[in-house]
Amino acid sequence: MPKNSTGDGVVVIKKYANRRLYNTESSSYVTLDHLAAMTRAGRDFKVVDAKTDEDITHNVLTQIIMEEESRGQTMLPVPFLRQLIAMYGDSMQAVVPGYLEASMDTFRRNQEQFRSAVEGAWAGSPFAELAKRNMAMLEAATAAFKPAPAKPTPSKDEEIAALKAELAQLREKVDKLAG
Repeated sequence: MPKNSTGDGVVVIKKYANRRLYNTESSSYVTLDHLAAMTRAGRDFKVVDAKTDEDITHNVLTQIIMEEESRGQTMLPVPFLRQLIAMYGDSMQAVVPGYLEASMDTFRRNQEQFRSAVEGAWAGSPFAELAKRNMAMLEAATAAFKPAPAKPTPSKDEEIAALKAELAQLREKVDKLAG
């Protein structure tokens, strides 16, 4: 088994005492934002304390959620957080993690089914063709505002050759008119 991942393809991230996170797969230091991006991309990782080898993935994921929540638009409403805190120490505490995980899995499946249904509903409709035409018009409109590519400037020799050719054409026309 390689040092950079576990046997099941989980990337190992080491957290050092100075709070730096080291991705053993890419041999580089990463941030919590990198770990959030890995999560969104479906990459599984395990965070271990570099000194003790203790699994601290849960704490790091919670820290990522805290940072995401502090950036402005929150996803976890205050009443939900209050209910979650109230469940700590309750006799049902052991059931909550499984319930939340199953709820999120169901939510994701429903979300995927909804997306597929919406895409399928529009696929054969006249609205799909209208959307394609609107996109083509938008692309044409934006292309009209793009500056034209610069024409290469001819060299002096090319200019002289072009002027000589034009002069020869004019002489032929004058000769035809005179003759």
